[in-house]
Amino acid sequence: MLKSLKLDATDLKILRVLQQDGSISNLELADKVALSATPCSRRVKLLEEAGFFRGRVTLVSQEAVGLPMTIFIQITLSRQKREKLHQFEAIVGAWPEIMEMYLMTGDFDYLLRVVTPSLQAFNQFLVKLTDVEHISHIKSSFALNQIRYKTELPLDHLAIE
Repeated sequence: MLKSLKLDATDLKILRVLQQDGSISNLELADKVALSATPCSRRVKLLEEAGFFRGRVTLVSQEAVGLPMTIFIQITLSRQKREKLHQFEAIVGAWPEIMEMYLMTGDFDYLLRVVTPSLQAFNQFLVKLTDVEHISHIKSSFALNQIRYKTELPLDHLAIE
């Protein structure tokens, strides 16, 4: 839960820079946002305490680690009772091939983004998925080419006017 923190232009600069490079040193960050090191460090700590950061990671190339295939899967359950949704999420949500999983509105219940090293590995994943109870429909779409992928959130709506 986010604590109430009024962001100013410097806070927004800090957030933008850290989204681009989470490994930047405090000295480099301070230089980029025109602060000295101590006040910069203090602001980062306040942003962290307010819940603006979910964690710090290094983004690894799918291709470099042998996971070139991205598949989007639409799943419809036979019943949308809360208990069935939670059961499905508990079982499938722990599978390492699933990079993202969303409960959806509309024509299907869940959208999954799955990565695999090969078509054969995807087939094995799909077999495992079809064994899960209460699934009435599965539709898979293979990504041919990634046009855009980003992790940096747009922050312009937070800018002080």
